[in-house]
Amino acid sequence: MSDFRFEIIAEDAATGARAGLLRTPHGVVETPVFMPVGTRATVKTLNQQDLAELDAAIILGNAYHLYLRPGHELIARAGGLHGFMNWPRALLTDSGGFQVFSLTGLTRIVEEGVHFQSHIDGSRHLFTPEKVMEIEHALGADIIMAFDECTPFPCTPDYARASMERTQRWAERCVVRHNELSLGGSSPALFGIVQGSVFPEMREWSARSLAALDLPGYALGGLGVGEPREEMLRTIAATLPHLPAVKPRYLMGVGLPHDLVEGVSAGIDMFDCVIPTRNARNGTLFTRRGRLRIKNAAFAEDLGAIDPDCDCRTCSNYHRAYLRHLFHTKEILGLQLATFHNLSFYLGLMRSARQAIIDGEFKAWRDDFLGTYQDS
Repeated sequence: MSDFRFEIIAEDAATGARAGLLRTPHGVVETPVFMPVGTRATVKTLNQQDLAELDAAIILGNAYHLYLRPGHELIARAGGLHGFMNWPRALLTDSGGFQVFSLTGLTRIVEEGVHFQSHIDGSRHLFTPEKVMEIEHALGADIIMAFDECTPFPCTPDYARASMERTQRWAERCVVRHNELSLGGSSPALFGIVQGSVFPEMREWSARSLAALDLPGYALGGLGVGEPREEMLRTIAATLPHLPAVKPRYLMGVGLPHDLVEGVSAGIDMFDCVIPTRNARNGTLFTRRGRLRIKNAAFAEDLGAIDPDCDCRTCSNYHRAYLRHLFHTKEILGLQLATFHNLSFYLGLMRSARQAIIDGEFKAWRDDFLGTYQDS
Protein backbone atom coordinates (compact mmCIF):
# COMPACT_ATOMS: atom_id res chain seq x y z
CA MET A 1 0.00 0.00 0.00
CA SER A 2 3.05 2.26 0.16
CA ASP A 3 2.60 2.72 -3.60
CA PHE A 4 -0.97 4.02 -3.13
CA ARG A 5 -1.54 7.68 -2.30
CA PHE A 6 -4.32 10.19 -2.85
CA GLU A 7 -3.72 13.91 -3.13
CA ILE A 8 -6.32 16.65 -3.55
CA ILE A 9 -4.93 19.40 -5.78
CA ALA A 10 -7.96 21.67 -6.17
CA GLU A 11 -11.38 22.15 -4.57
CA ASP A 12 -14.44 24.14 -5.57
CA ALA A 13 -15.53 26.22 -2.59
CA ALA A 14 -19.06 26.72 -3.93
CA THR A 15 -19.92 23.03 -4.27
CA GLY A 16 -17.44 20.62 -2.68
CA ALA A 17 -16.15 19.24 -5.98
CA ARG A 18 -12.48 18.32 -5.93
CA ALA A 19 -9.72 17.36 -8.34
CA GLY A 20 -7.09 14.91 -7.21
CA LEU A 21 -4.30 12.50 -8.06
CA LEU A 22 -4.65 8.83 -7.20
CA ARG A 23 -1.18 7.27 -7.28
CA THR A 24 -1.18 3.49 -7.83
CA PRO A 25 1.53 0.94 -8.64
CA HIS A 26 0.33 1.04 -12.26
CA GLY A 27 0.17 4.76 -12.82
CA VAL A 28 -1.40 7.98 -11.69
CA VAL A 29 -5.18 8.34 -12.00
CA GLU A 30 -6.51 11.88 -12.30
CA THR A 31 -9.78 12.39 -10.44
CA PRO A 32 -12.69 12.77 -10.76
CA VAL A 33 -12.54 9.68 -12.93
CA PHE A 34 -14.95 7.33 -14.67
CA MET A 35 -13.80 3.70 -14.68
CA PRO A 36 -14.97 1.53 -17.61
CA VAL A 37 -16.35 -1.81 -16.48
CA GLY A 38 -14.44 -4.87 -17.65
CA THR A 39 -16.33 -7.49 -15.65
CA ARG A 40 -14.74 -10.60 -17.17
CA ALA A 41 -11.32 -9.06 -17.89
CA THR A 42 -12.68 -7.29 -20.96
CA VAL A 43 -14.65 -4.12 -21.66
CA LYS A 44 -17.28 -5.50 -23.99
CA THR A 45 -16.58 -4.99 -27.75
CA LEU A 46 -13.29 -3.11 -27.17
CA ASN A 47 -9.71 -4.29 -26.86
CA GLN A 48 -7.09 -2.96 -24.51
CA GLN A 49 -5.52 -0.85 -27.27
CA ASP A 50 -8.86 0.90 -27.74
CA LEU A 51 -8.94 1.68 -24.02
CA ALA A 52 -5.41 3.05 -24.18
CA GLU A 53 -6.41 5.26 -27.11
CA LEU A 54 -9.30 6.53 -24.99
CA ASP A 55 -6.71 7.17 -22.25
CA ALA A 56 -8.62 5.18 -19.66
CA ALA A 57 -6.39 5.31 -16.60
CA ILE A 58 -8.20 2.60 -14.60
CA ILE A 59 -10.74 -0.13 -15.38
CA LEU A 60 -12.68 -2.71 -13.36
CA GLY A 61 -12.78 -6.45 -13.09
CA ASN A 62 -15.15 -8.56 -11.01
CA ALA A 63 -14.05 -11.18 -8.49
CA TYR A 64 -17.24 -13.25 -8.74
CA HIS A 65 -17.12 -13.71 -12.50
CA LEU A 66 -13.34 -14.24 -12.66
CA TYR A 67 -13.49 -16.74 -9.79
CA LEU A 68 -16.00 -18.84 -11.76
CA ARG A 69 -14.23 -18.42 -15.13
CA PRO A 70 -11.32 -18.82 -15.74
CA GLY A 71 -10.45 -19.07 -12.03
CA HIS A 72 -8.32 -16.81 -9.89
CA GLU A 73 -5.54 -19.40 -9.63
CA LEU A 74 -4.96 -19.35 -13.39
CA ILE A 75 -5.00 -15.56 -13.44
CA ALA A 76 -2.44 -15.49 -10.63
CA ARG A 77 -0.16 -17.81 -12.63
CA ALA A 78 -0.49 -15.46 -15.62
CA GLY A 79 0.89 -12.56 -13.60
CA GLY A 80 -2.36 -11.39 -12.10
CA LEU A 81 -5.11 -9.61 -13.96
CA HIS A 82 -2.66 -7.09 -15.42
CA GLY A 83 -0.66 -9.85 -17.07
CA PHE A 84 -3.63 -12.04 -17.95
CA MET A 85 -5.43 -9.32 -19.93
CA ASN A 86 -2.34 -7.34 -20.95
CA TRP A 87 -3.41 -4.14 -19.22
CA PRO A 88 -0.47 -2.07 -17.91
CA ARG A 89 -2.54 0.63 -16.19
CA ALA A 90 -4.46 0.64 -12.93
CA LEU A 91 -7.12 -1.94 -12.08
CA LEU A 92 -9.85 -2.20 -9.46
CA THR A 93 -11.68 -5.41 -8.64
CA ASP A 94 -15.15 -5.48 -7.14
CA SER A 95 -15.70 -8.15 -4.51
CA GLY A 96 -18.63 -9.70 -6.35
CA GLY A 97 -21.06 -8.85 -3.58
CA PHE A 98 -23.57 -7.24 -5.92
CA GLN A 99 -23.40 -10.16 -8.38
CA VAL A 100 -23.86 -12.75 -5.65
CA PHE A 101 -26.83 -10.98 -4.12
CA SER A 102 -28.46 -10.44 -7.50
CA LEU A 103 -28.71 -14.20 -8.04
CA THR A 104 -32.35 -14.34 -6.96
CA GLY A 105 -33.24 -17.70 -5.50
CA LEU A 106 -29.67 -18.99 -5.72
CA THR A 107 -28.20 -17.51 -2.54
CA ARG A 108 -28.39 -17.96 1.21
CA ILE A 109 -26.89 -15.27 3.44
CA VAL A 110 -25.48 -16.32 6.81
CA GLU A 111 -23.06 -14.68 9.22
CA GLU A 112 -20.18 -16.71 7.79
CA GLY A 113 -20.79 -15.43 4.27
CA VAL A 114 -22.98 -16.25 1.28
CA HIS A 115 -23.81 -19.69 -0.07
CA PHE A 116 -24.65 -19.48 -3.76
CA GLN A 117 -25.10 -21.51 -6.90
CA SER A 118 -23.16 -20.63 -10.01
CA HIS A 119 -25.30 -19.04 -12.70
CA ILE A 120 -23.16 -20.98 -15.20
CA ASP A 121 -23.41 -24.60 -14.12
CA GLY A 122 -25.34 -24.67 -10.85
CA SER A 123 -22.28 -25.65 -8.80
CA ARG A 124 -22.36 -24.59 -5.16
CA HIS A 125 -19.92 -22.16 -3.57
CA LEU A 126 -19.38 -20.18 -0.38
CA PHE A 127 -18.05 -16.62 -0.43
CA THR A 128 -16.75 -15.45 2.93
CA PRO A 129 -14.92 -12.18 3.54
CA GLU A 130 -11.72 -14.19 3.94
CA LYS A 131 -12.27 -16.12 0.70
CA VAL A 132 -12.99 -12.94 -1.23
CA MET A 133 -9.75 -11.37 0.02
CA GLU A 134 -7.84 -14.44 -1.15
CA ILE A 135 -9.47 -14.22 -4.59
CA GLU A 136 -8.83 -10.50 -4.96
CA HIS A 137 -5.21 -10.79 -3.83
CA ALA A 138 -4.70 -13.51 -6.44
CA LEU A 139 -6.22 -11.24 -9.10
CA GLY A 140 -3.66 -8.62 -8.12
CA ALA A 141 -5.55 -5.38 -8.79
CA ASP A 142 -4.30 -2.04 -7.45
CA ILE A 143 -7.55 -1.45 -5.55
CA ILE A 144 -9.74 -4.20 -4.09
CA MET A 145 -13.17 -3.92 -2.51
CA ALA A 146 -14.31 -5.39 0.79
CA PHE A 147 -17.06 -8.01 0.69
CA ASP A 148 -20.43 -6.43 1.45
CA GLU A 149 -24.12 -7.12 1.29
CA CYS A 150 -25.71 -4.87 -1.31
CA THR A 151 -28.91 -3.86 0.47
CA PRO A 152 -31.88 -3.99 -1.92
CA PHE A 153 -34.36 -1.20 -2.52
CA PRO A 154 -36.96 -0.98 -1.18
CA CYS A 155 -36.39 -2.64 2.17
CA THR A 156 -37.54 -2.15 5.73
CA PRO A 157 -35.43 -0.20 8.23
CA ASP A 158 -34.90 -3.40 10.21
CA TYR A 159 -33.55 -5.25 7.17
CA ALA A 160 -31.36 -2.31 6.17
CA ARG A 161 -29.87 -2.10 9.66
CA ALA A 162 -29.14 -5.82 9.90
CA SER A 163 -27.59 -5.81 6.43
CA MET A 164 -25.50 -2.73 7.18
CA GLU A 165 -24.19 -4.14 10.47
CA ARG A 166 -23.31 -7.42 8.77
CA THR A 167 -21.41 -5.49 6.10
CA GLN A 168 -19.41 -3.76 8.85
CA ARG A 169 -18.53 -7.07 10.52
CA TRP A 170 -17.51 -8.49 7.14
CA ALA A 171 -15.35 -5.40 6.47
CA GLU A 172 -13.51 -5.99 9.75
CA ARG A 173 -12.89 -9.61 8.78
CA CYS A 174 -11.69 -8.49 5.35
CA VAL A 175 -9.16 -6.19 7.00
CA VAL A 176 -7.76 -9.03 9.14
CA ARG A 177 -7.33 -11.42 6.20
CA HIS A 178 -6.07 -8.66 3.91
CA ASN A 179 -3.35 -7.79 6.42
CA GLU A 180 -2.35 -11.44 6.74
CA LEU A 181 -2.06 -11.81 2.98
CA SER A 182 -0.06 -8.59 2.74
CA LEU A 183 2.70 -9.65 5.14
CA GLY A 184 6.12 -9.54 3.52
CA GLY A 185 5.01 -8.19 0.16
CA SER A 186 3.26 -5.47 -1.75
CA SER A 187 -0.38 -4.95 -0.96
CA PRO A 188 -3.39 -3.66 -2.88
CA ALA A 189 -5.39 -0.81 -1.41
CA LEU A 190 -8.51 -2.13 0.35
CA PHE A 191 -11.63 0.06 0.13
CA GLY A 192 -14.63 -0.33 2.42
CA ILE A 193 -18.23 -0.01 1.23
CA VAL A 194 -20.82 2.11 3.04
CA GLN A 195 -24.32 0.64 3.17
CA GLY A 196 -27.57 1.60 4.89
CA SER A 197 -30.08 1.92 2.03
CA VAL A 198 -31.63 5.43 1.90
CA PHE A 199 -31.73 5.95 5.66
CA PRO A 200 -29.44 8.88 6.55
CA GLU A 201 -28.78 7.83 10.16
CA MET A 202 -27.71 4.37 8.98
CA ARG A 203 -25.46 5.79 6.29
CA GLU A 204 -23.83 7.98 8.94
CA TRP A 205 -23.27 5.00 11.24
CA SER A 206 -21.83 2.90 8.42
CA ALA A 207 -19.54 5.70 7.21
CA ARG A 208 -18.24 6.45 10.71
CA SER A 209 -17.70 2.77 11.51
CA LEU A 210 -15.76 2.17 8.31
CA ALA A 211 -13.76 5.37 8.76
CA ALA A 212 -12.59 4.02 12.13
CA LEU A 213 -10.82 1.22 10.24
CA ASP A 214 -8.58 3.83 8.55
CA LEU A 215 -8.81 2.29 5.09
CA PRO A 216 -7.15 3.83 2.01
CA GLY A 217 -10.52 4.68 0.44
CA TYR A 218 -14.28 4.36 0.80
CA ALA A 219 -17.14 3.53 -1.53
CA LEU A 220 -20.86 4.22 -1.41
CA GLY A 221 -22.67 1.03 -2.30
CA GLY A 222 -26.34 0.12 -2.51
CA LEU A 223 -27.27 3.08 -4.71
CA GLY A 224 -28.49 3.06 -8.30
CA VAL A 225 -30.54 -0.04 -7.42
CA GLY A 226 -34.00 1.36 -8.10
CA GLU A 227 -34.34 4.21 -5.62
CA PRO A 228 -35.63 7.56 -6.92
CA ARG A 229 -32.87 9.84 -8.15
CA GLU A 230 -33.69 12.43 -5.50
CA GLU A 231 -33.24 9.78 -2.78
CA MET A 232 -29.88 8.83 -4.23
CA LEU A 233 -28.62 12.42 -4.23
CA ARG A 234 -29.95 13.00 -0.72
CA THR A 235 -28.22 9.84 0.52
CA ILE A 236 -24.90 10.88 -1.02
CA ALA A 237 -25.14 14.29 0.63
CA ALA A 238 -25.96 12.68 4.00
CA THR A 239 -23.03 10.24 3.79
CA LEU A 240 -19.99 12.15 2.55
CA PRO A 241 -19.55 14.47 5.58
CA HIS A 242 -18.86 11.38 7.71
CA LEU A 243 -16.06 10.01 5.52
CA PRO A 244 -12.45 11.24 5.77
CA ALA A 245 -12.05 14.19 3.42
CA VAL A 246 -8.46 13.20 2.63
CA LYS A 247 -9.42 9.74 1.29
CA PRO A 248 -10.87 8.95 -2.16
CA ARG A 249 -14.64 8.53 -2.39
CA TYR A 250 -16.11 6.07 -4.87
CA LEU A 251 -19.78 5.97 -5.94
CA MET A 252 -20.43 2.42 -7.14
CA GLY A 253 -22.61 1.59 -10.13
CA VAL A 254 -23.80 5.13 -10.93
CA GLY A 255 -24.79 6.22 -13.50
CA LEU A 256 -26.11 8.56 -16.17
CA PRO A 257 -24.11 11.64 -17.24
CA HIS A 258 -26.10 14.07 -15.11
CA ASP A 259 -25.74 11.71 -12.13
CA LEU A 260 -21.96 11.83 -12.51
CA VAL A 261 -21.95 15.62 -12.68
CA GLU A 262 -24.09 15.84 -9.53
CA GLY A 263 -21.80 13.30 -7.86
CA VAL A 264 -18.70 15.32 -8.67
CA SER A 265 -20.46 18.40 -7.34
CA ALA A 266 -21.07 16.58 -4.04
CA GLY A 267 -17.41 15.58 -3.71
CA ILE A 268 -17.24 12.10 -5.30
CA ASP A 269 -13.88 11.18 -6.87
CA MET A 270 -14.50 7.84 -8.61
CA PHE A 271 -17.37 6.34 -10.61
CA ASP A 272 -18.13 3.15 -12.52
CA CYS A 273 -21.20 1.94 -14.36
CA VAL A 274 -22.20 -0.35 -17.23
CA ILE A 275 -24.59 2.29 -18.61
CA PRO A 276 -22.32 3.70 -21.36
CA THR A 277 -21.27 0.29 -22.68
CA ARG A 278 -24.63 -1.47 -22.28
CA ASN A 279 -26.52 1.42 -23.86
CA ALA A 280 -24.04 1.52 -26.73
CA ARG A 281 -24.75 -2.11 -27.56
CA ASN A 282 -28.45 -1.24 -27.69
CA GLY A 283 -27.86 1.62 -30.10
CA THR A 284 -28.06 4.53 -27.63
CA LEU A 285 -25.31 7.13 -27.75
CA PHE A 286 -24.69 9.86 -25.19
CA THR A 287 -24.08 13.42 -26.33
CA ARG A 288 -23.75 16.83 -24.72
CA ARG A 289 -27.46 17.40 -25.38
CA GLY A 290 -28.76 14.02 -24.30
CA ARG A 291 -29.28 10.53 -25.70
CA LEU A 292 -29.25 9.77 -29.40
CA ARG A 293 -31.03 6.54 -30.38
CA ILE A 294 -29.28 5.69 -33.60
CA LYS A 295 -31.71 2.94 -34.63
CA ASN A 296 -34.50 5.48 -35.15
CA ALA A 297 -35.81 5.88 -38.71
CA ALA A 298 -34.99 9.59 -38.62
CA PHE A 299 -31.30 8.71 -39.08
CA ALA A 300 -31.72 6.35 -42.04
CA GLU A 301 -30.42 8.92 -44.54
CA ASP A 302 -28.70 11.31 -42.13
CA LEU A 303 -25.15 11.87 -43.39
CA GLY A 304 -24.33 14.26 -40.58
CA ALA A 305 -21.85 13.68 -37.80
CA ILE A 306 -22.96 11.28 -35.09
CA ASP A 307 -22.16 13.89 -32.44
CA PRO A 308 -21.01 17.26 -33.85
CA ASP A 309 -19.41 18.14 -30.51
CA CYS A 310 -17.24 15.00 -30.39
CA ASP A 311 -13.92 14.33 -32.11
CA CYS A 312 -13.54 10.69 -31.07
CA ARG A 313 -12.55 8.06 -33.63
CA THR A 314 -16.18 7.10 -34.26
CA CYS A 315 -17.51 10.62 -34.76
CA SER A 316 -14.50 11.73 -36.81
CA ASN A 317 -14.84 8.94 -39.37
CA TYR A 318 -18.47 7.83 -39.64
CA HIS A 319 -21.93 9.37 -40.01
CA ARG A 320 -25.32 8.59 -38.52
CA ALA A 321 -26.74 6.72 -41.49
CA TYR A 322 -23.79 4.34 -41.55
CA LEU A 323 -23.95 3.59 -37.84
CA ARG A 324 -27.71 3.01 -38.09
CA HIS A 325 -27.09 0.64 -41.00
CA LEU A 326 -24.61 -1.36 -38.91
CA PHE A 327 -27.13 -1.81 -36.12
CA HIS A 328 -29.96 -2.80 -38.43
CA THR A 329 -27.77 -5.36 -40.18
CA LYS A 330 -26.48 -6.61 -36.82
CA GLU A 331 -22.84 -5.96 -37.69
CA ILE A 332 -20.41 -6.17 -34.77
CA LEU A 333 -18.67 -3.00 -35.91
CA GLY A 334 -21.72 -0.99 -34.88
CA LEU A 335 -21.37 -2.15 -31.28
CA GLN A 336 -17.69 -1.30 -31.27
CA LEU A 337 -18.11 2.17 -32.73
CA ALA A 338 -20.97 3.06 -30.38
CA THR A 339 -19.10 1.78 -27.32
CA PHE A 340 -15.97 3.70 -28.26
CA HIS A 341 -17.98 6.90 -28.56
CA ASN A 342 -19.88 6.46 -25.29
CA LEU A 343 -16.72 5.79 -23.30
CA SER A 344 -15.04 8.74 -24.99
CA PHE A 345 -17.97 10.90 -23.90
CA TYR A 346 -17.91 9.66 -20.29
CA LEU A 347 -14.14 9.92 -19.90
CA GLY A 348 -14.15 13.34 -21.55
CA LEU A 349 -16.95 14.51 -19.27
CA MET A 350 -14.83 13.76 -16.21
CA ARG A 351 -11.77 15.44 -17.71
CA SER A 352 -13.82 18.53 -18.46
CA ALA A 353 -15.22 18.60 -14.92
CA ARG A 354 -11.73 18.21 -13.49
CA GLN A 355 -10.38 21.10 -15.54
CA ALA A 356 -13.28 23.30 -14.47
CA ILE A 357 -12.49 22.54 -10.82
CA ILE A 358 -8.82 23.41 -11.34
CA ASP A 359 -9.77 26.62 -13.17
CA GLY A 360 -12.16 27.65 -10.39
CA GLU A 361 -15.14 27.54 -12.75
CA PHE A 362 -16.84 24.30 -11.77
CA LYS A 363 -20.18 25.67 -10.60
CA ALA A 364 -20.69 27.59 -13.85
CA TRP A 365 -19.58 24.52 -15.83
CA ARG A 366 -21.98 22.27 -13.89
CA ASP A 367 -24.92 24.62 -14.32
CA ASP A 368 -24.23 24.92 -18.04
CA PHE A 369 -24.03 21.16 -18.47
CA LEU A 370 -27.20 20.44 -16.49
CA GLY A 371 -29.01 23.19 -18.35
CA THR A 372 -28.06 21.73 -21.73
CA TYR A 373 -28.19 17.98 -21.14
CA GLN A 374 -31.70 16.57 -21.55
CA ASP A 375 -32.14 12.98 -20.37
CA SER A 376 -34.99 11.11 -21.96
